[in-house]
Amino acid sequence: MKIEELSTLEFSFNQLVETLLIKKSEDEEFTVRLSSERSQFTRFNHAKVRQTGCVADGWIELTLMKDGRSSSRQFPFTGNWERDWQLAYSGLQELRDELILLPTDPYLVLPSGNNTSREIHSGNLLPEEAVVTTVLGLVSELDFTGIYAGGVVIKAYGDSSGQKHWFVTDSFTLDYSLFMTSGQAVKGTFAGSDWGKNAYIAKINEAKKQLELLSRPVKELPRGKYKTYFAPAAVADLLMMLSWGSVSEADIQQGNSSLAALWRQEKQLSPKFSLKENFQRGLVPRFNELGEIAALELPIIEKGCLVNTLVNSRTAKEYGKIANGANGSEALRSPEVSPGNLGFEQILLSLDTGLYVSNLHYLNWSDRQTGRITGMTRYACFWVENGEIIAPIENLRFDESLYRFWGENLIDLTTFQEFIPEVGTYESRQLGGSLVPGMLVKDFTYTL
Repeated sequence: MKIEELSTLEFSFNQLVETLLIKKSEDEEFTVRLSSERSQFTRFNHAKVRQTGCVADGWIELTLMKDGRSSSRQFPFTGNWERDWQLAYSGLQELRDELILLPTDPYLVLPSGNNTSREIHSGNLLPEEAVVTTVLGLVSELDFTGIYAGGVVIKAYGDSSGQKHWFVTDSFTLDYSLFMTSGQAVKGTFAGSDWGKNAYIAKINEAKKQLELLSRPVKELPRGKYKTYFAPAAVADLLMMLSWGSVSEADIQQGNSSLAALWRQEKQLSPKFSLKENFQRGLVPRFNELGEIAALELPIIEKGCLVNTLVNSRTAKEYGKIANGANGSEALRSPEVSPGNLGFEQILLSLDTGLYVSNLHYLNWSDRQTGRITGMTRYACFWVENGEIIAPIENLRFDESLYRFWGENLIDLTTFQEFIPEVGTYESRQLGGSLVPGMLVKDFTYTL
């Protein structure tokens, strides 16, 4: 996106907020949230371009509050001031008519404070015309399937108390798979703000090595408990389950959290396991839906003990807690799991005999109260004997408690971490991801 276009969007957003401040009545409060992007999407199938194009999109969410009531409207944001204000003013009038019909909300939180921020993270992405040749140059002879998404994403906020935030990031994600005729596949992701040629080559070369291993006869394994190494992508899948009924203070208070036993100090995870929110990489905005800014770092689990939950202002008001800048769903936004002592070259030797799991899918809670997660292995997963990969495996279903695999059964975490990006594109490109190591676990339970 050109600097002039970015400036036009920022000007239009600021002017919209300032005009709403003038037009609102004395007893009204409002928040304005912006999500906008200028992205290139290129979809690949069989190492050919299936679909490509550029998307310019944006929307505003206006929330109006008065007399303990609130309601919202969404409308397009174009950067054309006259058009944007026409839609905003129409939405404002509709909300005024609607509010008097709604019940009061005892836990409604009004905007407050005077936080302001402005972050612009420039990147070095592939030129649009170079994406296809660069991505396919190393895989033209393979069944390469995936999607590249890259460009500028904007998140912004303004409200009636004077808070204002502007966040811009220039980034890309490449979510891909290399398939065999048997249906087996190796999955990978490559993401960041700067396209690194050598890093991409290394990723593809590693995937090609795994593809060769997948050509071996498949080994069927009986259900049971197996020593297992989980690659960082699999660890990230397990970690994101904590955003679904675990680290939220509201879930703790309502008895829905898988970490309730940890919170009550009835159980403890391994002292080798530590988790924190880390916004220092600048991949996602620190501000939430109320313009509140989270700390650069927030420890959540330290050496196996729960030291903080994610608390938004609504939860704080309802349960008498102190808010810490969490978003509306009190979910992880920029999680990082601390590394351990297992070096890359030691992974197979330390595993000795067991499973090497690259990816997981279909994760869900089988018993949230005890922290039990069920799911399946996926893509390049292997049987290892005496520190050597022997054969790929059939997909296995697992059912295991986080109090075991992050608790007494956690052997170690790797010395290295990988950034596993969010690659979702529903409604808009998702930002951020997880910074996680791999992990080695004993007696992991596979049920089918």
